[in-house]
Amino acid sequence: MINTNTDWKVFLSYFPSNWERLARDTGALHRLRGFSDVESMLRTLLLHVACGYSLRETVAKAKLAGLSDVSDVTLMNRLRGSEAWFNELNRELMSEVKLSQPKILKGVTMRLIDATVVKEPGVTGSQWRVHYSISLPDLRCDFFKLTPSVGAGAAESYSKIPINKGDCLMGDRGYSSANGIFYVYKNKGHVIVRFNPNGLNIYDEKRKKIDLLKDLKNLEVGQYYERTVLLKDPDSENNFIKARICSLRKSEGAARISLDKLIKTTKRKHNALPRESTCEYTKYFMVLTTLSAKKLSTSEVLEWYRLRWQIEISFKRLKQLVRFSHLPKTDDRSARAWIQAKLFVGLMTEKIIFTAKFISPWGYETIK
Repeated sequence: MINTNTDWKVFLSYFPSNWERLARDTGALHRLRGFSDVESMLRTLLLHVACGYSLRETVAKAKLAGLSDVSDVTLMNRLRGSEAWFNELNRELMSEVKLSQPKILKGVTMRLIDATVVKEPGVTGSQWRVHYSISLPDLRCDFFKLTPSVGAGAAESYSKIPINKGDCLMGDRGYSSANGIFYVYKNKGHVIVRFNPNGLNIYDEKRKKIDLLKDLKNLEVGQYYERTVLLKDPDSENNFIKARICSLRKSEGAARISLDKLIKTTKRKHNALPRESTCEYTKYFMVLTTLSAKKLSTSEVLEWYRLRWQIEISFKRLKQLVRFSHLPKTDDRSARAWIQAKLFVGLMTEKIIFTAKFISPWGYETIK
């Protein structure tokens, strides 16, 4: 972390230009009380979040450094009150990524859904699953929930996410289940989800199971495939809804990487080789959506999912950089603020690394 005032000055130069105003606008700074200024308050918070010090360690080190003179309870309250501030700082930093985005649909809100497991410190530390949702185009975390990582109802599922009419939830294979998809549908939402042929049955208009490989085997690289399918409601034998399978054939290289990964994973988990049909499916990229073709074409569905993949990779990188570990589990407000602060540290780290590697031979932009 930043150990000298010189290092801090360089670190500060990467902040969004309006970072101090955002502290006041979001209510993070309504009074100083124990902090000399907003900069000292932020440095103290980052000592706790980025360096992994306990609250007591943080306040002791901050006092010795002349940054603040507060109790551990006061510091925790400051962190709780800074959730919106860190969220706005993250939005400012993430806007610099400038990801290309497909067309926005009228009456549809695109949301990226993901989950990750975090562990508390120590040999006996509990494991928790963080379920979160990010809305587009503002990249705002609009929902967050902590659950145990094991046990009934602990797995990834759309059913963990509150749905508003018109929401379209994008998820990976872990969300490819009839229960989750029907939960979204019954709440007047839509899905775009990576299709898992081994976890979700699809039916034709006569309500017979579809063998998708028969259709896909003649698909050429770069050629789109689309088929309307039916999904069966797990709570009702006679209730079906329409969906679409949108697919592309992968390049030879991409298919080989997918196959190698599948074989390695199956051997590790089951000490066996995967089924021939499962291996064959690695040649194709498949997405299922409940949005109609009038809303999004096949290519647009795949473009939206491509965007989700880019952001997922970005967040995985952030998780590695900031090392989720000392997660407050008893207080949702503290946990949300802690995660926003951790993301801020990760985004700042990425920005600094990028600048040092590609822009500036001295490691930072000119400080004004």
